[in-house]
Amino acid sequence: MDFAFSEEQEQLRGFAREFLADRYDDVRLAQLADSETGVDAEVWPKLAEMGWLDAELTFLDHAVLLEETGYRPLAAPYFTTTVLAAPALDDEAAKQVADGRLTATLAWAEPGMRQGLLDPAGASVSDGRLTGQKVLVPDGAAVDLFVVTAADGLYAVGASDAVVTPHGGLDGTRRLASVRFEGAPARPLVTGEAAAEMLGRIRDRAYAAAALESVGVAQRALDLLVAYAKERQQFGKPIGVYQAVSHKASDVYVRLQEARSLAYWAAWCVAEDDPMARQACLAAKAHAGEAAVFACENAIQGHGGIGFTWEHVLHRYYKRAQWLAAFDGPARDQRAEVAAFLLD
Repeated sequence: MDFAFSEEQEQLRGFAREFLADRYDDVRLAQLADSETGVDAEVWPKLAEMGWLDAELTFLDHAVLLEETGYRPLAAPYFTTTVLAAPALDDEAAKQVADGRLTATLAWAEPGMRQGLLDPAGASVSDGRLTGQKVLVPDGAAVDLFVVTAADGLYAVGASDAVVTPHGGLDGTRRLASVRFEGAPARPLVTGEAAAEMLGRIRDRAYAAAALESVGVAQRALDLLVAYAKERQQFGKPIGVYQAVSHKASDVYVRLQEARSLAYWAAWCVAEDDPMARQACLAAKAHAGEAAVFACENAIQGHGGIGFTWEHVLHRYYKRAQWLAAFDGPARDQRAEVAAFLLD
C-alpha cells in the first residue's frame, strides 16, 4: 500500500510538534510527572482552541497528533478522551469535549475478573443507577466523566457521582485510579449487542493509538541517542563512530521503521473501516509497543551512566513506553489473536 499523509496533516504535525516542544521541554515534563496530579490543568482549553478535540477530525488527523504526543508526552487526558471514550459519547457530550468543557475516560477493568477491553463486565444498572467497582482506570482522577462498561452496555457517569481513589503509576503523566460506583446516576449510551460492537471498535482504535504513541516515543529516544552519540567524545572521537553505539542506533532505527509502517497501516484501516482493521491494530500494537521499549532501553545504554540518572529525561519516555506496551495486555496476547486469525 502506498500511503502518505496529506499536506494539511503534515502541517498539523509541524504545528503540534512546535506547540508541544514549547510547552513541554524536559524540565517542564519532569515537573508535571512529579507533581501532585501529573496533569497540565491549563492545556485542555488550548487543545480545544487549536481544534484537536473537534469531532470532525478523522482518525488519520488524530494519528498525526497521537504520534506527536508520544514524541513529547502530553500531560492531559487526550488519549483517554478522544480514543477510549469519544466513540461512545452522545452528541451533547461530544460537543462539550470539542468546546474544551469535558474530559472523559473508559472504565472497564474490575477486580477479581479478566481485565481485557472485550471481557464481560460485572457492574450492574438498576433503575438508572450503576453499582460496581472499576480498577486500573487511566486518567481516572483527572476526568469529568466515566464511560463505564456494565453487564448490559455502556453508561455515562459523572466523576462527581463516583468515589475515585488515585494511584501512583509508572508513568507520572498518565496515572491510574480505582473507581467505585454506589448507585450512581447512569445515562445509557450503548446497550445490548451494539455495546459489544462498540467496544470492539474502541479496542481497535485504542490499539492503533497506542502504536502511534509508541512510534513517537521510539523516535524521540532515537533522536536523543543520535544527538548524544554525536556530541559525547571518547578517545578524541564522537562515541557514535564506535560500533557499540552505532549498532544500537541502527537496530533502533530498523525496529522503528517497522513499527511506523504497522502503526500507519492500522490508523488507515481504522479511518477507512477496513475489514483488516482488527488484524492491523493487533499487529501494530504488539510490535510498536515492544519497539518503543527497545528504543528507550538502547538509548539509555547508549548514554552510559548519565542515561540511568533521575535527572535525565529518558526514563520519562521509558515509563510511557512500558505503559503503552502493557496496555490491555502484553504483546504475546495480541500475537496469539493474530495467530488465531491466520490459523483458525
